[in-house]
Amino acid sequence: MNITKNNVDALNAVVTIQVAKADYAEKVDKVLADYRKNATIKGFRKGAVPMSVIQKQYGKAVVLDEVNKVIQESLSKFIADEKLEILGNPIPAENKDFDFDAEEFSFDFELGLAPQFSVNLENTEVTKFNIQVTEEMLDEQVERIQKQFGTLETKDKVAEGDDLKGTFSSEENGINHETSIALDAFKRKTDIKKFIGKKVGDVVAVSTKGLFDDDHKLMEYLGLDHEGIHGLDIEVNFTIEGITSTVNAELNQELFDKLFGEGVVTSVEEVKAKIKEDAEKQFEQQADQKFLTDVTEAIIENTKFELPVTFLKKWIQTVGENPLTAEQAEEEFSRSEKGLRFQLIEGKVVAENNLQLTFEEVKAYASDLIKKQMAQFGQMEPTDADVDGIVARVLSNQEEAKRLSEQMMNEKLVNLFKEKVKTTTKDVTFEEFVKEMYGE
Repeated sequence: MNITKNNVDALNAVVTIQVAKADYAEKVDKVLADYRKNATIKGFRKGAVPMSVIQKQYGKAVVLDEVNKVIQESLSKFIADEKLEILGNPIPAENKDFDFDAEEFSFDFELGLAPQFSVNLENTEVTKFNIQVTEEMLDEQVERIQKQFGTLETKDKVAEGDDLKGTFSSEENGINHETSIALDAFKRKTDIKKFIGKKVGDVVAVSTKGLFDDDHKLMEYLGLDHEGIHGLDIEVNFTIEGITSTVNAELNQELFDKLFGEGVVTSVEEVKAKIKEDAEKQFEQQADQKFLTDVTEAIIENTKFELPVTFLKKWIQTVGENPLTAEQAEEEFSRSEKGLRFQLIEGKVVAENNLQLTFEEVKAYASDLIKKQMAQFGQMEPTDADVDGIVARVLSNQEEAKRLSEQMMNEKLVNLFKEKVKTTTKDVTFEEFVKEMYGE
């Protein structure tokens, strides 16, 4: 057997594999001999069918199968031995003149080669947001807790401060969404006044434009997606289905013990400190996710390299269960190009900074997450056996194992980018952060 590689250019190559009869003949003879032992052909006893008959009936198929096995094994080994970084899979050149009786076969395979490039993290600049936990937010959260643990009263008529259960609807715009909403969630006092004195079954019409202090709340209350809320200026009906009022719970030791455990917190100030600590952790995770997204976008923009575009489009046409047309492959490549570029960039960043994950790291990461989750449900000191059993079950699920690995890799990338990327820290409120997040 002889294998050669011809570089068409820096991103494309053709590998030629020449297979001699000696490379597969012995395997073909063995397969045909096995066929002969088990063949049941009319006019012959089992196991006594002449080899010429077996050869005539099965020979070409067996040769083709064994030659294909030899080629695939040899091609994979050649790519590994030569340390070729390829994109997609090798594409075999069409061979219309296959001669089963030839002493030697020759096959060509097109390869798309990964580009050579460098990633300069130090020249990448992004803004890193620091979401502030304001006193107003803490007061609102304390009030929500009081409301959560308060006493619920059903009412006949709507009054200020009440909570409503009902359905926002607009037949013309396909809106029909059940929700619960506090009356003071409406931004305009004129809208709030429309509800005062109304009863169950009454319908109140309101305009979506400026209905809330943040248009993103239309997503929650009207059941719309992010695209649907942009510039939305329609009239919707709210059908009242329930009216309740909450008598807030007192801020006393009994409530503190319910929230945090007996004696852990003894004052409103300590309650706020606990709330602030939890909020800062949550905000940090959200800010880190945006930071990762922004760095990713910046790196893709700043890292220029060519791709074997013609090869990739050709490969996309053949890779699926159903072949694609050239036009379909063009569309698919346009959708996936950015993701492919970042895969290559991420792979280089991971390799150059030794961020590769080991199974033991993923196992330890999963164990830590499970212990934290168990602690939330009061299991503060689970046994190692219990935790290991849960970890084993979690990691036996391929999708879950993949999700945890990606989550862990994202954390590693965030920490690396924080260290190497030039950042400008910007303090923002949560509302400002949401606007930055959605580009508004």
